[in-house]
Amino acid sequence: MGIRSLRPTTMTFRPLPAQAPAALLREAKPLKSLFSQAQQLAQLQRLLDSQLQPAARGHCHVASWREGCLLLIVTDSQWATRLRYQQRRLQRQLLTLEAFRGLTRILFKVQPPMQTGPSSSRTIKLSPAAAESIQTAAESIDDPRLRAALERLARHAQPE
Repeated sequence: MGIRSLRPTTMTFRPLPAQAPAALLREAKPLKSLFSQAQQLAQLQRLLDSQLQPAARGHCHVASWREGCLLLIVTDSQWATRLRYQQRRLQRQLLTLEAFRGLTRILFKVQPPMQTGPSSSRTIKLSPAAAESIQTAAESIDDPRLRAALERLARHAQPE
């Protein structure tokens, strides 16, 4: 029975060659399926937009189309109510389109749009008198970190 030396083996990482995004979407099966679904939803959205009033188009989006049921995402309850009143007319119009053959019902789900900008950030508004008071307090503080924080806070004073 011989003793084998236990040398550490090094594993090297060899990345796959880079591919263009379009090639990945055409060849990778999960991505291809996802891309195909996205294209189908985009086509259904264009058809829906052609039947909606112009004011409603930005507030109503196709979420899914499955087994005769069209699920629409609406930005707020007011638009959902307006669209529910028009639901029968909209369904009749969509049934005339080949892509919506077999449409049996339309469901509306209210989902407010996600905020794209920074969330409501707090702004500090200090009067010059308050800033002067904070600056005076900072000058009497021995802790350098607390002093620096108070001085930063004092700089937020609004000019008169």
